[in-house]
Amino acid sequence: MEYVKLGRTGLDVSRIVLGCMTYGEPERGRHPWSLAEDDSRLIIKRAIEMGINFFDTANVYSDGSSEEIVGRALRDFARRDEVVLATKVHGKMSPGPNGSGLSRKAIMTEIDASLRRLGTDHVDLYQIHRWDPLTPIEETLEALHDVVKAGKALYIGASSMYAWQFSKALYVADLHGWTRFVSMQDHYNLLNREEEREMHRLCVDQDIAILPWSPLARGRLTRAWGATTERTETDDFGKTLYDTSDSDRVIVERVGEIAEERGVARAQVALAWVAQQPAVTATIIGARQPHHLDDAVAALGLALTDAEIARLEEPYRPHPVVGFS
Repeated sequence: MEYVKLGRTGLDVSRIVLGCMTYGEPERGRHPWSLAEDDSRLIIKRAIEMGINFFDTANVYSDGSSEEIVGRALRDFARRDEVVLATKVHGKMSPGPNGSGLSRKAIMTEIDASLRRLGTDHVDLYQIHRWDPLTPIEETLEALHDVVKAGKALYIGASSMYAWQFSKALYVADLHGWTRFVSMQDHYNLLNREEEREMHRLCVDQDIAILPWSPLARGRLTRAWGATTERTETDDFGKTLYDTSDSDRVIVERVGEIAEERGVARAQVALAWVAQQPAVTATIIGARQPHHLDDAVAALGLALTDAEIARLEEPYRPHPVVGFS
């Protein structure tokens, strides 16, 4: 496993992040394709054995059961001071009018609830799980600053939003002397490269860690064009992220061609492309089976040539901005 600093911090993180949306009770929340606890624990244990030290979940994943499963697994299989544990806040967690969003009330309620579910007294990275247009960013940032000062989180991060919004948040934090975001989780893969235009340039300039989510385009880059899975059929959010354009089809086909030429899995080619992007710090992967972890780790050692990268990138055409809500 390779390790890098998380942006301008001194924190060392594995270049593979285990995204934990996959782990949660299927009957809870909106992810009927998630793995129940016994199967989840097998994957989390193997990730730790492979040197992955960065685990990313969210309060809203499977109605909190992802945090519960991840917390118990990490207590059983790892030392708390040796793992980097991240979670998020924003989504709807209770039916009342203050049950979601990034108000001070929501943040203070949800950090304590997440810590209870995770079974720890702090998270290493606490992230806003989108922008909240209904709450002043000053209120959100001051609340997050107080969470850090209370010792409930060591660092704070953000996820998909417009670059102007992220720039504003960084400016406001600096203006008031509040804790600054150190990371950005954004939607980035061979089928959606819109973040290269503004967000990645901003993050590089400000030394913000970039942690792409959906690097395999919800699995579309791992199989032949048009093939589906149980998750494809039931993932309502995923259906909003991708279209059926000819350019996407060509990219998927070229991933398959290069994988065949190299004698490796398609996932390795798609993940290697993300890992070789100079702005990217670490890649968030969702693993349902052990070989998904094997492919992710192997991708770090797969050096695509300039010619192969050009083949993969050439068909790309601009896409609508998606994934911000």
